[in-house]
Amino acid sequence: MALLLWQDDLNTGIEVIDDQHRRIVHMINQLHQAQTGSSDLVVGEVLDELVDYTLSHFAFEEELMEEAGYPFSAAHRRVHEVFTKRVNEYRMRFQAGEDVVDELKGMLSRWLFNHIRNDDKAYSEQVRRHLDQFARVHQQGGWLARTLKRLFR
Repeated sequence: MALLLWQDDLNTGIEVIDDQHRRIVHMINQLHQAQTGSSDLVVGEVLDELVDYTLSHFAFEEELMEEAGYPFSAAHRRVHEVFTKRVNEYRMRFQAGEDVVDELKGMLSRWLFNHIRNDDKAYSEQVRRHLDQFARVHQQGGWLARTLKRLFR
């Protein structure tokens, strides 16, 4: 049984970001499943994978915001940094033998959904416009193809 279910109001309209968010939700559900029927070793592996994937997602998201010129990207990055520190504290407590998984799942669930609905939705329009413009430019064949077409019509 899944702990979290994806809800349509979590969609940012940026397919790659939404896919990554769905993957994080799936990994939180995997953590829940591992906790209910596996060893601490398996739980630790799922936890490590979840943390690593989330860090990769943050880096990708931050790069998109920077490229799009989102004015609050530095503040958004700081939110990610605070979250990362918090999750790493949970991971260290788990590695020290403390049972933090229920507490961690609750925090991850609340934080992720609130973060997507508020912080991520705030940048989504600007990033979508940037990605649409990027796609239009590159759909025309890139700089070389456009230049050759202009010079040799």
